[in-house]
Amino acid sequence: MQNTGKILIIHGPNLNLLGEREPQIYGNFSLEEINQELLKEASQNQLDLKIVQSNHEGEIVETIQNARNWANIIIINPAAYTHTSIAIRDALAAVQLPTIEVHLSNIHARESFRQTSYISLVATGQVIGFGKYSYILALKAAELLLQNGK
Repeated sequence: MQNTGKILIIHGPNLNLLGEREPQIYGNFSLEEINQELLKEASQNQLDLKIVQSNHEGEIVETIQNARNWANIIIINPAAYTHTSIAIRDALAAVQLPTIEVHLSNIHARESFRQTSYISLVATGQVIGFGKYSYILALKAAELLLQNGK
């Protein structure tokens, strides 16, 4: 199989604290464990991944803007910026790349302020509530989108 695509994965604020931060909600696994599983899955399917984690909204916006020059798809867990960042939403709309929004927890079953997503307004789809497997499912969805020429 030929290389089928270049995928940008963005982890938003506080995801660098996975395994320490509220494990009853987010799980006992680290961000590095998620990244290793993503890289393994990508390698098996000949996908190129660039993985970024940032606690800074502007850095995430610049990463999205730069992706327009090389990426085929964006997978993003905007974390708390999901509910607050019109800037990230606008950057995703501007680059016009298929975008998959990811959340470890089911944001629709949590506090009311977490149930609003500015990102979903411009995302191709969401994968939420499956813990670390949300990322793997999103990567599989990205692969299907690439195979179908999206």
